[in-house]
Amino acid sequence: MKIGLFFGSFNPIHTGHLIIAQYMVENTDLDRIWFVVSPHNPFKKKSSLAHEQDRLDMVRAAIYDNYQFQACDIEFGLPKPSFTIDTLTYLTEKHPDHEFTLIIGEDNIAHLDKWKNAEILKSNYPFYIYPRPVNDKSGELPIRAKMINAPLIDISATLIRKMIKKEKSIQYLVPQPVEAFIKSKKLYQ
Repeated sequence: MKIGLFFGSFNPIHTGHLIIAQYMVENTDLDRIWFVVSPHNPFKKKSSLAHEQDRLDMVRAAIYDNYQFQACDIEFGLPKPSFTIDTLTYLTEKHPDHEFTLIIGEDNIAHLDKWKNAEILKSNYPFYIYPRPVNDKSGELPIRAKMINAPLIDISATLIRKMIKKEKSIQYLVPQPVEAFIKSKKLYQ
């Protein structure tokens, strides 16, 4: 089975993530999308993250009705911070019957060489890259990269967290079950 790995902090997951994932599963050779919740991305401040279990629960709430999507907590049991190469190595050993493809935004290309074992990642794994508003067009595409002409979605979790702090509505930016979860847990206030 061909699995697209959509890594992220999902702090919180939003409709942009879901639109991209649905586009990928409908318009590529991917059979399923796994939303890999990263407990601690080495490029982000841990203090700005909601608890990893809350972020996983939000992903589950967002995708509960889509059989092609799965929430993945594989990185919760791996050393932190989370490195993509370590997760891929583990998943490849655990699921030899699956072929894994990384789903990343175009904005990550400029920083891909800073990832742990970037050359191994770029030569050994396929990448499906979706468009993002990007100022920095530098960076070399991985050998097995394919640009996917998915919709350009300019929604960010940062914007959503700022709106919550300002007590603004996030309706339609996140799925309704995610909005309800955020309110019930009083997240990002």
